[in-house]
Amino acid sequence: MIVRLARMDERDALENLQRRASLALEQYRDVLNANPDAIALPAAQVERGDVLVAETGGRLAGFAALEGSELDGLFVEPDQWRHGIGTVLVEAAVHEGRRRGLSLITVVAEPSARTFYEKCGFRAEGEAQTRFGPAIRMSR
Repeated sequence: MIVRLARMDERDALENLQRRASLALEQYRDVLNANPDAIALPAAQVERGDVLVAETGGRLAGFAALEGSELDGLFVEPDQWRHGIGTVLVEAAVHEGRRRGLSLITVVAEPSARTFYEKCGFRAEGEAQTRFGPAIRMSR
């Protein structure tokens, strides 16, 4: 697996990956279909070098997006779930944040992802509200 910065010419492919990963979660299908604008990877994020891509066998397998000290998004191709790609991307994002001098990395996680993020070293700090419902604010 290779982890590298995303390129602008991959933006559409990464948004499509985000769509597939998001729609694979049944609890979000209706709200995502009703709000297609929720699937977006801002060009500025890619241009700033805030998007890390995991590539396996020459194929995009997932990506992590940073926004300041927050892990703003983590998406893995559904057929690649539970292969360690998400964990590698979280570690790469935390490393990148530390490289930039950020001492605390946060994530707003939907409740079913809590165990995953705890295994990655995050701790719950409180609750947050998102456009998709309640979430957990976590930090590492």
